[in-house]
Amino acid sequence: MSAGIGTARGTALCVGAVLGPGVLVLPAMAVRAAGPASLLAWAALLCVSAQIATSFAALGTRYPDSGGVAAFTRRAFGDRTADVVGCWLFAAVPVGVVAGAIAGARYTTAALNAPARTALGVTVALLAVVYLANVVGLHLSARVQLVLTAVLIGLLVAVVVAAGPRVNLDRMTPFAPYGIAGVGSAIAVLFVAICGWEATANLSAEFTDPRQVRRAAMASLAVIVVLYTGLAWCTVGVLGDEAGSTTVPLMRLLAPADRPWMAAVVAMAAVLFTVAASVTFVAAGARAGLSLARHGILPARLAATHNGAPRRSVLVQAAAAALVAAAAAGAPHVITVEALMRTFAAMLACVTLLGLAAAVRLLPTRRQRLNAGVAALAVAAVAALSGQFLLAPAAVVVAVLIRRRRTRPPAPPHPRAGDDLSSLHPYPTAMTAVLR
Repeated sequence: MSAGIGTARGTALCVGAVLGPGVLVLPAMAVRAAGPASLLAWAALLCVSAQIATSFAALGTRYPDSGGVAAFTRRAFGDRTADVVGCWLFAAVPVGVVAGAIAGARYTTAALNAPARTALGVTVALLAVVYLANVVGLHLSARVQLVLTAVLIGLLVAVVVAAGPRVNLDRMTPFAPYGIAGVGSAIAVLFVAICGWEATANLSAEFTDPRQVRRAAMASLAVIVVLYTGLAWCTVGVLGDEAGSTTVPLMRLLAPADRPWMAAVVAMAAVLFTVAASVTFVAAGARAGLSLARHGILPARLAATHNGAPRRSVLVQAAAAALVAAAAAGAPHVITVEALMRTFAAMLACVTLLGLAAAVRLLPTRRQRLNAGVAALAVAAVAALSGQFLLAPAAVVVAVLIRRRRTRPPAPPHPRAGDDLSSLHPYPTAMTAVLR
């Protein structure tokens, strides 16, 4: 896509960046962790989401750059911090993609009324489609991504409209069966639901007018708040405790017994969006690996491309996803979708935290810095609530520091004729891949 997107398209792209496959399972996970008090977790995170969106919109307006958080942290804190952020993104993608594939497979299995073991085959098929698409260099166009975003929004609106009249306030009691600890646990897992606001900053260079960045951020924030509030309210008020025991909450909300055909519609939409979002994120992760290799953090062999496509980096991502999927299949009661989502959330919380810290350092006005600082403190609290799942981003930090001590990163190579210049940008993100 060429530069020149407006507020409407920017809003749709930002909404698509925040809404991901996690929406298929996160509301139920929150109920499992906190009961009806998960509504408090949603409220807290949506308030934090507003501050995060505002801070990244301010960064994007002042420093138009498609490099995302890594570009801002490089500007604020230097190469070492940017390398850590890039590695967090590179490591998080296989975890999140496998979690999304498992969730989509469960919806498909439920729609087909197939045995539970069928979900493993569907998961493998979804992952194969996602990674093969990236190996051959297929990228979703912005127009296709917008259509898929509209489909997802339509699905969520249909869920809220269909389930709203069946809300029963009696299901709200007992309100907090697991106490404040349960609310904290729900906040930690739900953080995935509000990730993606850095897309506002990533898109900033594409707007026809920098002032449209803030407008798009605020409009997309309004859409996200309405959708998530309605979905959380219906999940608690209609399913109650049952929400914590189902793996397909949206299907339960939209497909009552007298309309079983709706289950297939939900399953098809879930699979379609899971594949679409995952293709985009794998493309972003693979290009992050390409840039990390060119900066000397990952082996130089990963810097090779084929017709501009980072195939070796994609294959490394595919191998990592295969390991995660095999581990999940071998120990399904230990490496659950919830555990994968929490690990994914812990890494993204760390990425967001550093992005907000960069905003505190880079933004010009005291009000903007204060807003970013408050958001950073809130995200730090969310990261702390991740508990043992913080071991994953901590391990990445250790690995990066060891790698930097052993090899001094070379200067990025000068582009040659025919090079894909976009791959030289430090750590392009999902929205960069969409716009390409």
